[in-house]
This record gives sequence, C-alpha cells and structure tokens, in this order.
Amino acid sequence: MTPPEFRQVLLQTFADRRLSRNESQALAAALADVSDDAPLLGALRRTAFEVAGEILDEGTPPREIIDWLEGVTNSLAQPVARAASSRRSEACFSPGDDCVQRIRGLFQQARSSADVCVFTITDDRLSEVILDAHARGVAVRILTDNEKSLDVGSDITRFSNAGIATRIDATEYHMHHKFAIFDRRTLITGSYNWTRSAAEYNEENLLVTYDASPLAEFQEVFDRLWARCSVVHAGTKR
Repeated sequence: MTPPEFRQVLLQTFADRRLSRNESQALAAALADVSDDAPLLGALRRTAFEVAGEILDEGTPPREIIDWLEGVTNSLAQPVARAASSRRSEACFSPGDDCVQRIRGLFQQARSSADVCVFTITDDRLSEVILDAHARGVAVRILTDNEKSLDVGSDITRFSNAGIATRIDATEYHMHHKFAIFDRRTLITGSYNWTRSAAEYNEENLLVTYDASPLAEFQEVFDRLWARCSVVHAGTKR
C-alpha cells in the first residue's frame, strides 16, 4: 500500500467521523504486508497526520479527529506487533542453501545498516548481496579475523576497495564470531561460516532473532570490537 492509496482509504474511513471496528480490522489486514517496512510505515503514519490536519482545517471538531486518528495509529501498530510476536526467532541449518538464502534475504531487505562480525567471508553469493546493499546506501560495516582475511577467496579487500567500512582483528588470537545485525533490529548468529563449504558440506546452524535483549548485547560487542580493531584501507593487498 502506497501513501496515496492509504490516503484514499483514510478519507473513506473518516466519512462517518469514526473508525469502526470492522474498518480498523480491515485496515490492519491491508497493512500486514508492510509490517517489516519501517520507512513505509513511517510514511503512512505521516500521511494519517496530514489527513487529520486537513480535516481540522475544514472545521471538524478536534475531538472527533483525535478519536479517529487514535484508531488509525492503532491499526498501524497491529501488524507490527503481530509480526514481532509471531516470529521472535527462527533457525536454519546446513548442508543446503537455507542459511545462505536467509542471509541473502536479510541483506536484500536491509534499509539502513548491516553490521557484520564473522570469521571469514568467501562465499560469493553473500559477497554480492553485501556489495549490492552498500551500493544502494545501506551503511555496511564488516569485522573479520586478520589471518582469515588472507585466505584464498577472501573478499575482504574487495569490500574495502568498494568503499565498505572494513576492520580486522589485529591480535594473535582469532576473531571467531559469526553474527550480523540488520537495521539494529534483526540478529543472526550461530556456527555457520560464510563459506561455500559451510553451505555444501558442513553441519552448521544459523539462528535469526528479533529479540531486543540479545540483540542489544551483540550490538554492544560489535561496537566495542569495532573501536578496537584495525582499519583495512582500500587498495591494501591482503
């Protein structure tokens, strides 16, 4: 549903000066497909307030507008709440393409940011969607292990040369994490390495969660490592 389409629906619901229960349920159902699209939901919310302002200018009593607007904003919140409660977490496993396709999908859906903290990245199917996300303006940050960045097939230099913010652990030990955070609201973690062999041969797991508590802890770890790790400069041969 686009903002202009939403505007027409809103004007129809306001015809009788109230948002009936049936209208509210129908509106929430129509919005179900955009529950994951935060920018679009924001645009729809702004449209509702714009319509309310226009109606107010026409002389409609403020109390009627407030009651109607409250119903509309509740309808906007319903699909988001349902989506969050119905899918707190999910699991993927390999061998097979379930893990790689889930990761690809999250990069394709990312709107604002993707923080990646993984041991190694050599699967070109993942590298391509990382580069695509960066190209369309997603703020991608990548942390990886310094030794693994030297492996044949590692795409760390490719990312850096493309302008992606990339850092490596510079200690004698391994940066062995395998997690990523998308738009600061979706966390993936597990044993899954971002390699072809992990998808084709290894017994691996990947957990996708929307739970705010572990997500905040992982974000804190990422930010701490990011501050400590070394920058990979464009053109550096690794």
